[in-house]
Amino acid sequence: MAKQGDAMDDEEVDQELGGLIDRLKTLKRKLEEAKSEEALLIQRSKQRATDLNELSSFESSSLPEFQRWCRSRLDRVLIDYMLRNGSVDTAKLLAKNGNLEHFADSSLFALVMSTERELCEQHNCSGALLWCAENRSALRKIQSALEFELRLQEYIEMIRARQTVAAIVYAKKHLTAWSDTQMARIQRAMTLLAFAPATQCAPYKNMFDEARWDQLAREFRSVIFRLFNLPAQPLLHLLLQTGLSALKTPACVSDDPAEHNRNCPVCQTDTLGKLAQDLPLSHHVNSNLVCRISGEKMDDNNPPMRLPNGYVYSFNALSDMAAKQGKIKCPRTDQLFSMNDAKKLFVS
Repeated sequence: MAKQGDAMDDEEVDQELGGLIDRLKTLKRKLEEAKSEEALLIQRSKQRATDLNELSSFESSSLPEFQRWCRSRLDRVLIDYMLRNGSVDTAKLLAKNGNLEHFADSSLFALVMSTERELCEQHNCSGALLWCAENRSALRKIQSALEFELRLQEYIEMIRARQTVAAIVYAKKHLTAWSDTQMARIQRAMTLLAFAPATQCAPYKNMFDEARWDQLAREFRSVIFRLFNLPAQPLLHLLLQTGLSALKTPACVSDDPAEHNRNCPVCQTDTLGKLAQDLPLSHHVNSNLVCRISGEKMDDNNPPMRLPNGYVYSFNALSDMAAKQGKIKCPRTDQLFSMNDAKKLFVS
């Protein structure tokens, strides 16, 4: 009997050693992947630092080298914009042609796009949960509850399918682990068992809402951008807003369309004006008069001219109109005047 017991002990030891070897192999593989990823990130960081350092060597903005650098920067901004909007293949092609692969986080954005498709189109949390498991320590550092939201959604889908027993088992296994920070929501989730998917009770109706899948996709994108220190908006938007903030005036946000300038990008509410909606008004110490007809600046060489109806336009614009049509037609009132009716204004 002692020998049989010794044999059993040997088998248990073999199993333990086998399991330990498997875990060590898995750990080795993960370390090798981490080392490879770290080396790639270090290489990219060095390449990006070298590119930025090149800017300090330019003595003049008129140099061809500086123009080339600016074109390369524009390409980087466009690559970032295309990657964020799903045009991954086009972005890769532009990066390859411009030798900008070290600036393009193609694999990261491809992961974001594929995971968002799984969430929004397939209603599947598997890919997102796998990513959360691989990055659990990083998510814990930024206090993200993304994994809880995904687990909660899987639990809700079980209730939607009326798999009550499976939902309870799932909640005990995956939701209770978040009881320290999400107890109130866990309690509400358990109460959800008493409601049908077609319920009109507001808190639980919202939990059954299909729009939660889109919210999960947005949350996944937001979290992964935070982990990789990427801005929430495309770089293209940030750069455009920088320029638009210098152009935005009270006239741009006026409810009267007549106050808008057709040549002002901020006044174009259906295009660039959307990016400027939340920007503050620019501070102008000296005002500039701009002709509504031509969009040209009115100054000593192109003085402002006042029509009898009180509206002011530039001398050049009125002269061109009078030469072509014989009369001046006010674009706001459609009244007709001769060039002699216009009076020159002096701005002090």
